[in-house]
Amino acid sequence: MDRGQNRSHDSELVVVKGCTIRQEEPRVLTVEEFQALLAAVSKEPFRTMLLFDMCLGLRFSKLIAVQWQDFDWKNLKVRIRRGVVRQVADDVKTRHSRKPVPLDPHWRRSCRYGKTEFNKPQDWVWASPAAAGEHPYCYTTLYEMITEAATRTKLDGVTWRTLRHSYRSWLDETGAPITVQQNLMRHSDIRTTMNIYGDALPATLRAANSRVARMALPN
Repeated sequence: MDRGQNRSHDSELVVVKGCTIRQEEPRVLTVEEFQALLAAVSKEPFRTMLLFDMCLGLRFSKLIAVQWQDFDWKNLKVRIRRGVVRQVADDVKTRHSRKPVPLDPHWRRSCRYGKTEFNKPQDWVWASPAAAGEHPYCYTTLYEMITEAATRTKLDGVTWRTLRHSYRSWLDETGAPITVQQNLMRHSDIRTTMNIYGDALPATLRAANSRVARMALPN
């Protein structure tokens, strides 16, 4: 079994009602720092997993819960349908969380994750061989992987949550409107993003996401 199979450090599951004020500045990676981190991870599926998360800015519990059936390769999008906490899967609760997210076409070309024995529609994309594919990799295994890569590249304070914060920061850098950022971050309350209301057209969402993906993808 993976180490820490029954543990979860997904701090995003701790919710304080009515609290949208940031207590401290999050760690945000520059494009160059992320490329260095990615270069330090050669083993699959971990490298592709890092790239996938940086290109989409998913919460960790949603990242590990993706199944092959969630991909719509023809229309280049993936639907976030569930989360996994302590190896227990549960459906996402809000309308914003269930919205499909765009995939940049260059992302698939940059992936090195090849054939896997766990390739049925209902199989986990990041299935753990140690669990015979019944569960995705556990948090502890993936936490150790990313922190070891960060140590090798001399990057302090890097966790999986860092990628989500970096995605939000990179969206800012592209000039994406706040309503676009809210949709791509899948925030149900725009105050979590910023205090502006509205909605964004799908084409605008895809364009903003692609600009971040092109920043993340290796040249």
